[in-house]
Amino acid sequence: MRKAIRILGIFVLVFFTVISFSSCSDDDDPTNNDFFAGTYRGSVSYDDSDTDISTNDGSVFVTKIASGTKYNFAFSNSIPDLNGIEFEQQGDHTLVMIGSTGTSYIRIDNNELKIFYTKDGRTWTANCTR
Repeated sequence: MRKAIRILGIFVLVFFTVISFSSCSDDDDPTNNDFFAGTYRGSVSYDDSDTDISTNDGSVFVTKIASGTKYNFAFSNSIPDLNGIEFEQQGDHTLVMIGSTGTSYIRIDNNELKIFYTKDGRTWTANCTR
């Protein structure tokens, strides 16, 4: 009986592992999913009065939060995160930040992330792909 329970436990573990890996795809489109999480890699930077961080080998982990229109951006290289940024869909597969101006712009689709965002004397940039 113990052996059967152990085999069943291993089967369940393998099943959930396979489902987890197959459900995450680089083809996921942030505009079409209720929940989205994806990593974009490329150049990222951050600048404020005390800090200047810039790298061509950075990443941004993007998550769509429960509201369905707000996103969080977790940067690598000790760059502060951007959280709760609101978006609207433009076209079939593109999201553009609500309130985009000449000094703040974020555009995301399933292949590309572009950020130029300024707030309170701080500037975040990203030019990344998935």
